[in-house]
Amino acid sequence: MKVYLVSLAVGLLVGALYGLLHVRSPAPPVVALVGLLGILIGEQIPPLFHHALTKSPVAAAWTHQIRPHVFGRLPKGQSTPENS
Repeated sequence: MKVYLVSLAVGLLVGALYGLLHVRSPAPPVVALVGLLGILIGEQIPPLFHHALTKSPVAAAWTHQIRPHVFGRLPKGQSTPENS
């Protein structure tokens, strides 16, 4: 339930920002997609800073946090007798 409340709160915040900027919602598709990409990439900045501050390899942040979150879980194909 907490996730839904946070999502609602962020949605209200973005809606208020749209109002302040005099932007009509929904935004044009390209603008919306670029904004979503910015959000997705921006979410990855704190883990990078955390790994940099703790002097752990940035590759660890990429492997364990960023790559799975940004690119999602890719489907794994299964070998069938017909394909092999």
